[in-house]
Amino acid sequence: MRKIPFFKYHPEPLKTGMIKKETTTCEVCEKEIDYIYNGPFYAEEEVSDICPWCIKDGKASKEFDGTFQDEDSCDPVDKEEYVDELIHRTPGYGGWQQEYWLSHCGDFCSFEGFVGWSEIEGIINDLEDDISESGFTKDDLQRILVNGGSLQGYLFKCNICGKYRIHFDCD
Repeated sequence: MRKIPFFKYHPEPLKTGMIKKETTTCEVCEKEIDYIYNGPFYAEEEVSDICPWCIKDGKASKEFDGTFQDEDSCDPVDKEEYVDELIHRTPGYGGWQQEYWLSHCGDFCSFEGFVGWSEIEGIINDLEDDISESGFTKDDLQRILVNGGSLQGYLFKCNICGKYRIHFDCD
């Protein structure tokens, strides 16, 4: 069994559930595979079985003229090549409404996972700017931010300085 490729902006897609262990045939390379993508793919044609290798090398995006993240739902970054890597060669994540990808230090952050209060309590100081911009208070979040609940947190980490960031979404 092959090891799945590394994705700079989504380093642990098995942990986040966006790639899952399942034996099937990839719709892109038509090979039998042991891992399958389990997240959003924006294309005209409905595509359900994409292997991590066809994501990594850009074949899935190219063949189906699709993206794994909406370019308009991303923070700004310093280089267009970062956008290309994120939207064409990185597994996305599933959100309640529209997924949004955060950046820091001029580059996209890596998606660390779905979180509630208990998962962020120890890093809350890193998240103060994002929390204040959200309109929520720490007390609000302590009461209502539950992983898998009506208010969902999406945790990101800067690949350059290590600062954590968070995006919130409601069902």
